[in-house]
Amino acid sequence: MARVVIESLSKNFDSVEAVKSFDLEVDDKEFVVLVGPSGCGKSTTLRCIAGLEEMTAGNIYIGDQMVNDLPPRDRNIAMVFQDYALYPHMTVYQNMGFGLKLRKFAKAEIDQRVKEAAEILGIQELLHRKPRELSGGQRQRVAVGRAIVRKPSVFLFDEPLSNLDAKLRVQMRAELSKLHQQLKTTIIYVTHDQVEAMTMGSRIAVMNRGKLQQIGTPGQIYTEPVNLFVAGFFGSPPMNFIPGILTTENGRPIYRSDDRSVGLELKGGAERFELETLSEECPVIMGIRPEGIRLAVKAEEPAYSELTHRAQIEVVEPLGHEAIIYASIGYHSLATRAESAENIRIGDLVPVSFDQSKLHLFNRETQESLLRKSG
Repeated sequence: MARVVIESLSKNFDSVEAVKSFDLEVDDKEFVVLVGPSGCGKSTTLRCIAGLEEMTAGNIYIGDQMVNDLPPRDRNIAMVFQDYALYPHMTVYQNMGFGLKLRKFAKAEIDQRVKEAAEILGIQELLHRKPRELSGGQRQRVAVGRAIVRKPSVFLFDEPLSNLDAKLRVQMRAELSKLHQQLKTTIIYVTHDQVEAMTMGSRIAVMNRGKLQQIGTPGQIYTEPVNLFVAGFFGSPPMNFIPGILTTENGRPIYRSDDRSVGLELKGGAERFELETLSEECPVIMGIRPEGIRLAVKAEEPAYSELTHRAQIEVVEPLGHEAIIYASIGYHSLATRAESAENIRIGDLVPVSFDQSKLHLFNRETQESLLRKSG
């Protein structure tokens, strides 16, 4: 296995900058996920690592070797695509061993590697079938098996689960995570799906418009987003945003929304933010995730803060184990979670409060987080 280092990678397509000065270090045996919206440059980055795209600038190292000028076949990587790309006239066994056959491996070695990979993936009984006889999940396993038999230094996955239905995606996520633990391989995995990123990656690299926005563990990305884009990309429902002004009254930091419907004195949570350099009235965006908002549908429920507001229930989405509630405060529609939809009715006006320990503030001009960096 091998460490992967990417230094100042840039890729232009004519006048379009697809990837802009991208830096990333992936440790040996690590599972790193590149995630972002369509067109953010994540697949282009992966193809540059594989040698399928020529870089405009930068360096790529696999292990101790710079691979800038090496063709894909000499980089000791294996790539799994969204399209399974199986040969329809070949059996599963032949598909998995075809690459080794082209490299003049002995028949006994091919047989051993194919059968070992099939056992790891649980597809031994499928080896004599043709691709048309397989389900989508089975075809994906064959594509992964074709990569495993090569015993590469690095596995590259380009949205491999996108063609599967929701149930199969959940199953394959777990299987790929177990596969990583079993093979102890270096994996770089591309997806636009935040759930795949959060559940599979040991670290997540978030991209937008060709630039790396943040890299960190799933917990860091979720609780300490560095800017407005990262905060809004992760979470379902996503983080609630309310633009407003941060000011001081008698030395106390006060947040007020632009429409004055939300007002909070930052008490115990004020030290969480970098407030020293702010102007007297700083335009900010307050962010809070649904789990940080409490609808006090029962009179005895405690409020998260002394300053409570009243919100009108607009939509109730029962999900069995919980309910997602959409409520309006002034001009703002907020999503929150509740244990159940019982006693919650559309049109009701209920008290709402905010957990300041889960509050985020972003500079409205730069969109950067004002949260103090941990550590």
